Amino acid sequence: MNHQAFSRRQFIKTATGVAGLAIASRVFGAAPNLPEAVRPKRTAVDQVPLGKTGLKLSRLGVGTGSNTGWAQTALGKQGFIKLVHAAFDKGITYIDTAETYQTFEWIGDAIKGLPREKLFVQSKIPGRPEDVLAAIDRHRKTFNTDYIDSLLIHCMVRGNWTEEWRRVMDAFDQAKERKWIRAKGVSCHTLPALRAAAASDWPEVHLVRVNPQGKFIDGEKVEWGALHTNDIAPVMEQVKKMHAKGCGVIGMKIIGNGTFTDAADRDKAIRFAMACPDIDAIVIGFTTEAEIDEAIERMNRALAEV
Repeated sequence: MNHQAFSRRQFIKTATGVAGLAIASRVFGAAPNLPEAVRPKRTAVDQVPLGKTGLKLSRLGVGTGSNTGWAQTALGKQGFIKLVHAAFDKGITYIDTAETYQTFEWIGDAIKGLPREKLFVQSKIPGRPEDVLAAIDRHRKTFNTDYIDSLLIHCMVRGNWTEEWRRVMDAFDQAKERKWIRAKGVSCHTLPALRAAAASDWPEVHLVRVNPQGKFIDGEKVEWGALHTNDIAPVMEQVKKMHAKGCGVIGMKIIGNGTFTDAADRDKAIRFAMACPDIDAIVIGFTTEAEIDEAIERMNRALAEV
């Protein structure tokens, strides 16, 4: 036998098989038995699909509303802008804000000079404005952008919010038709509101409070300020339903609203989120580059072990 020819044929066969596995993993998702040598490496700064919205964002996002944004405003405007740019330089393209955050008016200057097409900006509107379209347009003007990637109805607590906020929801639909927003959704702060969100076909994006310690996550008590410890299981049950419907799911309060001062708690929470296939991305409020670097490192390590 010609060993040289045999080796060449075997090489081509092996290479073809590996290529086929790689293509299959891109089309159908990484197979659990894919050889480690060719398994795609996942990282905190990957561009990941947000449900079936057709949008992508970095797996890790920068939150700008820690303690309603006071933690970030303490940096001063230039310090805040520097932090956002540093995050972008590290590969984080997702910026999370809201009209009620103290940093809201700074977002336009914070993203100035960054390539808009590479950014994913998510914002939120509280309450029921008299002129919802004008409120949405204010976001565009404040951010100096033609569109908001994802706009949410903020902090729902009542189980019938999909009825009470119908006028707001209809205006969001109009804004999407005008291409002022690319995706619409909701953030909830109680289990009744979360269940209503999961049952509704209106939201395309859900921002959900998630950590395995149950700190600052949704409970049965219908009260915005009910920020005690709750069981994570009912929350994850709704998250699973949301994801199954093709909705984008983003986890927040990963670090327990900043209360996880023990590194072991932060690591546990990040590992929990990274191991959940129903969560597309997470957002964490940062005040220093060191905090960003730590989150990226912990996420990368957790993703490598999933």
